Amino acid sequence: MTYEAMSCDLQNLLDKLELPKCILIGHSMGGKTAMTMALHWPGMVEKLVVVDISPNRSVSRRVFPDYFAAMKAVTVDADWPRSTARNRAEQQLQPFIEDAHTRWFILSNLVERNGRYVWRVNIEAVTNNMEHLMGFPEFNTPFTAPTIFLGGANSPYIR
Repeated sequence: MTYEAMSCDLQNLLDKLELPKCILIGHSMGGKTAMTMALHWPGMVEKLVVVDISPNRSVSRRVFPDYFAAMKAVTVDADWPRSTARNRAEQQLQPFIEDAHTRWFILSNLVERNGRYVWRVNIEAVTNNMEHLMGFPEFNTPFTAPTIFLGGANSPYIR
C-alpha cells in the first residue's frame, strides 16, 4: 500500500470511467493519494482540493497502532441492526479510545458486508505500511493547476 500504487488505481478507475480530466477531491490519506495522482498525471486533474492533510510527513500519531489493535478486537453479531452493532462496537472501543469524536470517526468505518460487520479500511494493510503512509513521495515538479487546501483550525495535519 503506497500512494503511488493508490494513485495508479485512481488513474485506472478514471480511464475505465472514460473521464479524461477531473476535479479531484481527497481527504486525509485520500488527499495524499489525490496529490500523488495530480503530480504523476497532471493532465488528468483540472483542479485539486485537498482536505485536512499536507504533502509532508504527517504528524507522528503513536496512537494509531493502539486504535488498529482495538478495532481488530471488536466483535459484533451479524444479526444485530446497524445501530446496535455500532453501539456495541463503541462500548468495546471506549476503554482504548477515550475521545468520543475519534471513536465516532472510527465507527464510521464499520459497515455491513455480505451479512457481517467489517471495517471498511484494510487494517492489516494500513498497519503494515504505516511508516510509508505517514510520509509523502518525492517529486521534482510542481502541480500548477488550481489547488486549494482545506483544514480545520485545530487540525494537526495541515502545515
